[in-house]
Amino acid sequence: MIIYPAIDLRGGKVVRLKEGDPARMTSYSDDPAETAKRWLMMGAKWLHVVNLDGAFGEGDDLNQKALVSILNIANEFGAHVQFGGGVRSLDLAAQVLSLGVSRIVLGTIAVEQPDVVADVIKNFGAKKIAVGIDARDGMVRVRGWKDDGGISAQDLALQLRTIGLATVIFTDIRRDGLGSGLNIVATRELADVSGLDVIASGGVHTIEDVIAARDANLAGVIIGRALYEGTIDLKVALESNAS
Repeated sequence: MIIYPAIDLRGGKVVRLKEGDPARMTSYSDDPAETAKRWLMMGAKWLHVVNLDGAFGEGDDLNQKALVSILNIANEFGAHVQFGGGVRSLDLAAQVLSLGVSRIVLGTIAVEQPDVVADVIKNFGAKKIAVGIDARDGMVRVRGWKDDGGISAQDLALQLRTIGLATVIFTDIRRDGLGSGLNIVATRELADVSGLDVIASGGVHTIEDVIAARDANLAGVIIGRALYEGTIDLKVALESNAS
């Protein structure tokens, strides 16, 4: 299982949102590259970077500068960056991958234009692509979680499998940023039903959440607020994952 420290970007700063709500935002750092270095020095091999401005359809050049600075640090450590937020076209996917991102995360477009996801997979291969399935009460939310996607998480995963997708990131929105624990049951069920590699996200609070994800044989777990507020020590998490 891969542990992904999360770096969420808004206006070039490292932030976290509660339940995806921009009005419930906490800013943690003005230096994304230094934040990346902090997690990599603790032993992380992957970083999960999100352009929140892109996810909300607002666009922000500051976040691209921040991404490039994170990629430069990751290269120094021989680490990988998984990046998402507002990637909604084949051209933009190509642009982001050309910067050196190891895997891009597609979200809204997987619901609204699945043919574009198929094209991205065809052009760059399944290993370069993940789809973020963000759900509330089992139903997919899109456009920064603001809108109803009109499809269940399981049905979307099954559809995506037919076009060659291998990896999804499943977020239970009701738990995201609240430290209430992962929804292991729903996440494992999604993996069993779809046959896809599923990375768990949303609600990680203690080392027990990381161990639960590992014991559920999930492909990965994304840790955000818990790292920034100190309820999980990344070194301990990495060690527990390896044991």
